[in-house]
Amino acid sequence: MTAEIITIGDEILIGQITDTNSAWIAKKLQNINISVVQMTSISDSQNAIRDTLAAASLRADIVIVTGGLGPTKDDITKKTAALYFGTELLRDENVLLHVRRFFEQRSLEMLSINEQQADVLANCTVLFNDVGTAPGMWVENNGTHFVFIPGVPFEMKFLMDNRILPRLSSLDKSGAIWMQNIITAGLGESFLADKISDIEDDLPPHIKLAYLPKYGSVRLRLTSMGDDLSDLQKQITAIASRIVDRVLPHVIATEDVTLEEVIVQEFTKRQLTLSTAESCTGGYLAAQLTAIPGCSQMYAGGTIPYSNVLKENLLDVKESTLKAFGAVSEQTVIEMVTGLKNKFRTDYAIATSGIAGPTGGTTEKPVGTIWIAVAGKEQIVSKKFLFTTNRQVNIELATAQAYILLWNVFWQENNFIAK
Repeated sequence: MTAEIITIGDEILIGQITDTNSAWIAKKLQNINISVVQMTSISDSQNAIRDTLAAASLRADIVIVTGGLGPTKDDITKKTAALYFGTELLRDENVLLHVRRFFEQRSLEMLSINEQQADVLANCTVLFNDVGTAPGMWVENNGTHFVFIPGVPFEMKFLMDNRILPRLSSLDKSGAIWMQNIITAGLGESFLADKISDIEDDLPPHIKLAYLPKYGSVRLRLTSMGDDLSDLQKQITAIASRIVDRVLPHVIATEDVTLEEVIVQEFTKRQLTLSTAESCTGGYLAAQLTAIPGCSQMYAGGTIPYSNVLKENLLDVKESTLKAFGAVSEQTVIEMVTGLKNKFRTDYAIATSGIAGPTGGTTEKPVGTIWIAVAGKEQIVSKKFLFTTNRQVNIELATAQAYILLWNVFWQENNFIAK
């Protein structure tokens, strides 16, 4: 069974907001054996909505539409859908009662325009929205299942989890899909492809291999389609095992996770701790970790010693080292990471210092020069990088490489094998 996801909103098309809903929905659909064939973003216009609904119904069994369900004049999704289905909008009294209570509980004035939130398609099944005022709607038309939900992320997620996914799970889905992810780090896409070229050449027609690179890592995704789910799982497991054996120690996980998530999981499991000192990355290392639930079990904290004075006062970097070699040097990051590990009393520590740009570079140390040091239980490893002239890119690249360097030290000291 296939699905198409449509997001409605001019704010997406002009780049004012990023469409994160589609990616979230696609992952949820994959878990119940529904394949997404297309994602489409369109404007709040009658022609765009009507034409896209018609085209999507020819491509997919399920069409999920997010956005455009508000009470204001620019939200025309419901009216356009009524025209498309040849039906009308009716006011649902149960939804209206919910909307009134919603405003009363928050001591907010309810305007007449807010009553329009209770208007639903006459031919739909109402998907009650406990956490917002706009209900979802489910319509079956000419063999296609159409689902309309609000674009507000937390409302969308509530309706998907509690109203839509249970209904989709009960549908008769012919065929099977199975996916396996292999997360690698520290090996470029082309080098990775070269190492496993013979394995890729041996893949049967119903199994596809995709390379999904990002800063510092490459996610390999094996996708198989057929009739027997158990058989697909066995085939994918065997192929994934061959790939993992071939590219160790660059494999960090065999599930869809980030390197930072794996670090949090493995450090927590082994009761190891980590601290960070960020001069050029400005807290980006810490932000990546603290976005992960449970990181407090292994992340002690960090500091952002941008100035030389703070490097000296907080991390015991010697004034003579800074004068002789400068803040952006191997000697300085080694003293930074040593002082950090001692001060914070952690098992591992990371320090960064560099010239993020776009100014501040010299002939000897151009913009993009970054030094990173990692202190482990048994060793200190440092490495120099020369990235780009773009400040944000340099920060993200430095963060990715810092975690790869940490991972390599951890892997060597703990004999880690990805499972």
